[in-house]
Amino acid sequence: MTMITHEIVNDQYIVQVANKDHIGLAETICQQMAESAKARGTGIAKRSPLYLIEKMLEGKAIIAQTLTGEWVGFCYIETWDHGKFVANSGLIVHPDHRKSGIATRIKAKAFELSRTKYPEAKIIGLTTSLAVMKINSDLGYQPVTLNELPGDEAFWKGCQTCVNYDILTRTNRKHCLCTGMLYDPEEHKQQEKKAPWNFLKESKLYERWQRLKERVLLRFSERPVPKKRDRELEAA
Repeated sequence: MTMITHEIVNDQYIVQVANKDHIGLAETICQQMAESAKARGTGIAKRSPLYLIEKMLEGKAIIAQTLTGEWVGFCYIETWDHGKFVANSGLIVHPDHRKSGIATRIKAKAFELSRTKYPEAKIIGLTTSLAVMKINSDLGYQPVTLNELPGDEAFWKGCQTCVNYDILTRTNRKHCLCTGMLYDPEEHKQQEKKAPWNFLKESKLYERWQRLKERVLLRFSERPVPKKRDRELEAA
């Protein structure tokens, strides 16, 4: 698979694999991640500017900028279980550029990067965001039970800052308000000649899916309905 190094979107944005030229933006991106999480009442896996810089230098991050160089959005990839799983994490879009569709392009580029670097790995996501679920579905992800996600303790440690963490622990990681999603390259190869998976495609079906999860899982919590969180920090 050939990796496209950069892409110009709507004659407004450049979406590309981040590199050493972008490390000066790491602190600003981290601050925006924290502010967005606080505003939305979500829990996320906290990352330091140094961590984001490492991702940039390793060629494991996607950044979007305006044609004049202003920061627009960001996402990075992580590997788990010795490269068997890849997660596209930390998706964030600057408030001035939300609802522009740029999040979809960033996610698509991160997916492309993941497939290029780890062609045999399963690509995973964990989210409560209907927008992220739709984007993932378009890329070929399917909803899965949480036990199909990595067993790596470090992966689940990222959930500890989430307001819904008690539900996850009470159910021994079997259930949560988040929906696990997975892209299996081997399964995708087998289904290439078949009709593409289209379950939960429409907005109403996504909403019904999430409401059902909430009704079933709230019995595990003694408090009111927790505020939703998005592991991927979709803010577009």
